[in-house]
Amino acid sequence: MTSDEIQNTTGWVFNIQKYSVHDGPGIRTVVFLKGCPLSCRWCSNPESQSFTPQLAYARTKCITLSECSHCAEVCTAGAITRGEDDKINIDWQLCNQCLACTEVCPSSALSPYGEKMKVMDVIDEVESDASFYTRSGGGLTLSGGEPLAQPEFAIALLKEAKHRYLKTAIETAGLVKKEVFLEAAKYLNYILMDIKCIDPVKHKEFTGVDNTLILENFKALREAFPKMKIRVRTPVVPGFNDTVEDIQAVVDFLKGHDVEYEPLAYHRLGQQKYVNTGREYLLGDITLPQETFEALQQVAGQHPRAIIK
Repeated sequence: MTSDEIQNTTGWVFNIQKYSVHDGPGIRTVVFLKGCPLSCRWCSNPESQSFTPQLAYARTKCITLSECSHCAEVCTAGAITRGEDDKINIDWQLCNQCLACTEVCPSSALSPYGEKMKVMDVIDEVESDASFYTRSGGGLTLSGGEPLAQPEFAIALLKEAKHRYLKTAIETAGLVKKEVFLEAAKYLNYILMDIKCIDPVKHKEFTGVDNTLILENFKALREAFPKMKIRVRTPVVPGFNDTVEDIQAVVDFLKGHDVEYEPLAYHRLGQQKYVNTGREYLLGDITLPQETFEALQQVAGQHPRAIIK
């Protein structure tokens, strides 16, 4: 691809988060891409799973149908009705995701998750904070969803970032074609990769897919890029992988690999997004006891480059 073709490549972005310090070294700008082949029950970015834009409704922002009825007037599906509090209700079964209501909502109570953007527009926004990256060693991080589920767009973003001397990182589940995974790695300085569970049956039950390709891609990455800086992360989820045996299996899998390893405590910070998009949060109100997580951190600590916070 020519430089112009790379810059004009388009893809779907649902958020650009600046001044992040948890998504790679230094201060970073995280670009969240839509689309994911997994459907993790605990996903904190459920708006990322679909490859197309979708409606979000923040009820607290609605200024009531008495003050404004624009959304109901443009809804051809009949999905918007009056609630008991005079704010709108949405029948998510009727909503056809046309998003016409988001264009007329004056309070942004109705908004779309997802915007088509060109590579050059994304990178221009990332590059605007280049001074922070220089001092901190930060740069661009691609996240999602699974950013490599939009392979052409993700790789074009990484190429353009490298062309502009920006350091690059990615947060990935690794469930992509091996050739895509290794091609992207050519333009990366740092990889944060989830290995959620070694047991393929349990992995499929909680994420919708087994982990064969994920584990194969990790091994292929280490072989092709032995000096690549990698941090493997395991989100510890109650009822899924919160046992000594689960974490020990990941530690054993990583044995002999010169990578960082970090267990992450389960949280429900994305739960409101399920409400906003009319979805059910499947894990309910379960919690991860602190003493359980601390015990599992000790197991993770067997790995020579464990990150224990």
